[in-house]
Amino acid sequence: MTTRSTSAGRPLSVALAEAPTRQARNSAAFWTATGRSRGHEVIRRHGFVAVDGGVRAGLRILIQEPALDPGELAEVSELVRRATGPVNAEDPFGSTDLSHLGMRSWQMPVMLRPAGPVDEPALDVIRVRRPEDLQAAERIVIEGFELDGFQPYRPGELFPTALIEQPGVDVFVAVRDGVAAGAGVSVVDDGVGSHYWVGTSPAFRSRGVGRAVMLGSLAHLADLPATLTASKLGRPLYESLGYTAAAPSTWWSSR
Repeated sequence: MTTRSTSAGRPLSVALAEAPTRQARNSAAFWTATGRSRGHEVIRRHGFVAVDGGVRAGLRILIQEPALDPGELAEVSELVRRATGPVNAEDPFGSTDLSHLGMRSWQMPVMLRPAGPVDEPALDVIRVRRPEDLQAAERIVIEGFELDGFQPYRPGELFPTALIEQPGVDVFVAVRDGVAAGAGVSVVDDGVGSHYWVGTSPAFRSRGVGRAVMLGSLAHLADLPATLTASKLGRPLYESLGYTAAAPSTWWSSR
């Protein structure tokens, strides 16, 4: 499977085998933008990117290469040991062993969708511009993903206004019966799109909200290949939208 689109006026091809690398780069772009918008420390190395959000937001590590050199692995290990909050590490290549740090691990597939048209969502989906809509998205994600570290709720902590001012980053909200019911983030980097924090308010689950969020956010990515990392529950939805599993991604967490 190969997808073709354009990047800076040049043809772009993304083969299924390239999806882990593309997902790694996009995740790094998203978390770098997130860290900058929150004022958190961003650490960039050849083999990884880390964003240290302290006690509440925690430490996020994005593995960027199939293998870290010994110095990089030692630095990652030290960052994890010194972390004051929860630690989450994402390895789209599934090849970096962090078991010596006492974290639990699991796997989820990296998926790739070719550029192509998408259906209209059955619900209204808005690209967030107003502070009140951004807070609605923030609350949905905190509640839907059970982000206890962001409780008690502090407006703008998860999604600062500066986040949607970052190049390539958009937040979307799906509205059902006049109420914000679902949310998600899309990121475009180097001609490839991806999706993060696609969630539904518990009161609206199993009512087509997640599909609406995805279709609404895919509308502006129709001319681009897109990647994502799918949960077990989310995979059937993504497959129905044209995504194909490329490779297993390994995730590590201190919780």
